[in-house]
Amino acid sequence: MDYRQFFSQFRHLSEKPGIGGKIKEKPEDFVVIEVLPKSIFKGGSCLIYRLKKRNWDTMAAVKEIAKRAGIPYREIGFAGTKDRRAVTFQYISICSRNKDLKEAIDSLEIQDIELKFVGYGRRLRLGALLGNRFRIAIRDPKLKKEAALERVKEILSELKEKGGFPNYFGYQRFGERRIINHEVGKLLLQGKFEDAAIKFLGDYSGDMEGDEARKSFQETGDVERALEEFPHFLRYERAMLYRYRETGSWKKAFAALPSPIMRIFIHSYQSYLFNKVLSRRIEKNLPLNEVLVGDIVCQVKRGIPLRDRTYRVTESNIEFVNEKIRQGEAIVTGPIFGYLMRKAGGVMGRIEDEVLEDEGISLEQFRMKSLRLMAEPGGRRELLIKPKEFKYGPLKSGGIGFMFFLPKGVYATSLLREIMKDH
Repeated sequence: MDYRQFFSQFRHLSEKPGIGGKIKEKPEDFVVIEVLPKSIFKGGSCLIYRLKKRNWDTMAAVKEIAKRAGIPYREIGFAGTKDRRAVTFQYISICSRNKDLKEAIDSLEIQDIELKFVGYGRRLRLGALLGNRFRIAIRDPKLKKEAALERVKEILSELKEKGGFPNYFGYQRFGERRIINHEVGKLLLQGKFEDAAIKFLGDYSGDMEGDEARKSFQETGDVERALEEFPHFLRYERAMLYRYRETGSWKKAFAALPSPIMRIFIHSYQSYLFNKVLSRRIEKNLPLNEVLVGDIVCQVKRGIPLRDRTYRVTESNIEFVNEKIRQGEAIVTGPIFGYLMRKAGGVMGRIEDEVLEDEGISLEQFRMKSLRLMAEPGGRRELLIKPKEFKYGPLKSGGIGFMFFLPKGVYATSLLREIMKDH
């Protein structure tokens, strides 16, 4: 299954046909610039670098920098993961007592990676960013230039009336080439570690390097043979195989993965469930920019959702909350399922219950008692998003260019999906 097939199950909010086209024809067509709060640079003695990378995923780039600098990769912090097939600018912190480290970092030469020292500050942790600026090109739209621009205008007008773009998690969350992360996550929640390992190690697309080794492992389960056949660039898969050979435990094999990688699987499954809830609300023709009794809303400040500041809609406050939404100071949320998640009531609560029941999953399972490193308390996430500083127009090199800012955790590909209608 490719990402277009996978995403076809999630409803669009706008009804106008899209312009089609392609993104990421080359990395320079998808530029991401991370925006940090200024408070990161107040206090702290960690080295802060701006990392520019091309065709690298964030974790792989961090591990390569650490290896070349001769430090443990865990000494490098970052606020967010960025697309691989793109040109991205983000920040990393390096916290070490090694006084000669700056000189070593400054002298590094790694293909398609540039590091620029920007000052001293506190250690960066996942989520410690405001958002990202994007510069994206859609190439080869199926409509001629003028017709494509007019269609974009019509779609944007329709979405403005409905309050914004549906805030789906993008396909990167589920695996760019192998759409399996959420399936692995569900198996882990169910405590099916061997099944999860076979899915992660053995699932193959048929057009990727290493597919023959994956297919062989899926058919035989032979760990020794897999260690001989798996390409060395599949470092996480090989780390799991080595740990399984040492311990005979697939649970311990998953625990051998770096924490950000290990947690991707549960996060991906949470994202899949969120997308299902959001799609079902659209399918039932329920508003996203207007609250219903039982909804959970979060506050919005200067266009940034404050996801930890939520309150429930009741009969007595519904008019007040809808006025806050019209003023851009509140927004309806959907569930990031977890053992401490604040559940909605009313119609939205029933949708949340239906999705969990369909999946055969309970909130309690997110405690991950068999592997507490993966426990997820959950939370809420806004259903709609309004991009800031949104601009678009024709490109001299062909296609249509888009520029905008999105808060952290929001996917540009989900915004473009409404415009392109390619899946």
